[in-house]
Amino acid sequence: MTEYKQIEVFYFSGTGNSASVAQWLCELASAQGAHGVLVNIAKADRRNVPPPAPESLVVFTSPIHGFNYPPVMINFLLHFPRGRNHVALLNTRAGMKIGRFVTPGLTGIAFVFAWLVLLAKGYSVRAMQGIDLPSNWLSLHPGLNARTVDYLFERNRERVEEFTRIVFAGGRNFHALREIVQDLLVAPIALLYYFVGRFMISKSFYASAKCDNCGACVAGCPVRGVVMAGGKPFWTFHCESCMKCMGQCPRNAIETGHGFFIGNLFLASLLSSIASVHLWDYLPSGNLGEVAEFVCQTLIALFTFWIAY
Repeated sequence: MTEYKQIEVFYFSGTGNSASVAQWLCELASAQGAHGVLVNIAKADRRNVPPPAPESLVVFTSPIHGFNYPPVMINFLLHFPRGRNHVALLNTRAGMKIGRFVTPGLTGIAFVFAWLVLLAKGYSVRAMQGIDLPSNWLSLHPGLNARTVDYLFERNRERVEEFTRIVFAGGRNFHALREIVQDLLVAPIALLYYFVGRFMISKSFYASAKCDNCGACVAGCPVRGVVMAGGKPFWTFHCESCMKCMGQCPRNAIETGHGFFIGNLFLASLLSSIASVHLWDYLPSGNLGEVAEFVCQTLIALFTFWIAY
């Protein structure tokens, strides 16, 4: 039996990994006599979330994007009502398989950020765990074969079972703290991704000639980041690269343009070099000048991607 009468699982999922973890949690809670409540935050009114029931264990689960929670989860946490419940944090990360060894992903600053936000709101974080489900970065590597996917799901279902067994019994599980050093080391990358990288990656998606304009990607986007423009899907800067559109396209027509991405980085670098000849002399010297130069280079890069797309 669990000491909690109910668990409320708030999840965000693009490709389905985090949705699977959320479902597992509710099934395991039910097996131990607790009522499970699933809340897909992509479909919820994220500005008006009712406070959790006093007897509930509150769980947040989400994928990791750029070594952090995706912006939709970050905003949800910031607007989550105050409370005094116990909280468990899980994330799904890009897992791979080498032999029988599952390569762990990196959580980055996701848990640290969530812990601080929830602590300020009055909650008590009792557990944190990373779950290494199949990597879905199909723009970076080929899709994993079915045997590897099944193995990763089987192994990580066992990890979730062990996690919930401890937490539901009133214990604490801070397995994620074993990875805190490498997670904090990638913090600069996480910040760079949040403020710059995600906007560039959102402009690398496109619909190939196989697209029949069915609109599934537009209707299914959890953050309304895809619109129809000129009769074709168009990825806006609201896109969070969750790849739900890619995974659910009935014609497998959504791809990422590696040449487009690399070409635009080259063009942005060229424009920055030209700008450095004419503009950098007008920037202040010292650290302030370096910051101003970085901001200018970033704006040039984002403008290049926007125009080129």
